[in-house]
Amino acid sequence: MRYSFGYILGFLVFVAGIPALMWWVSGRPLPWAPALPWALAALLLMIPGLALSVWSIIHMKKVGEGNPFDAYNHELAPRTKHLMTDGPYKFTRNPMLVGIYIYDIGVLLWLQSWWPLLVFAVEIVLLTLQVHSEEKRLEKDFGEDYRAYKESVPRYLLK
Repeated sequence: MRYSFGYILGFLVFVAGIPALMWWVSGRPLPWAPALPWALAALLLMIPGLALSVWSIIHMKKVGEGNPFDAYNHELAPRTKHLMTDGPYKFTRNPMLVGIYIYDIGVLLWLQSWWPLLVFAVEIVLLTLQVHSEEKRLEKDFGEDYRAYKESVPRYLLK
């Protein structure tokens, strides 16, 4: 229960806050929905993106017994006790972020505006800095096992 705040904060920032900011900068009225083909394309990204993130969090919590999320060296969730290399972590070292990025691309399709791309670009830059910080900590925590994992699995989807 002590670390519920980190999970709630993650939801508020990544699932609600950033998309709300994208909506705001798009200038779209509320409520607003795109034409059906755009809405379907957006949902076909948003739903699997969220599912990947949730699967990653559940897998990390059950198998890794924690979560690597430090917000710039401030622990918001319990640190993983075990290096994750299976489940969604078999394909990418950051499946939670990959899921959020896929979700955000769906939001971008839904909004059909160029301005939210700026929000998305800033998010990517900030989270990439965060990932570098987490990678250093994971290398310190798991040593050679993490270095080998890092060499064999891409940070996001492509090497």
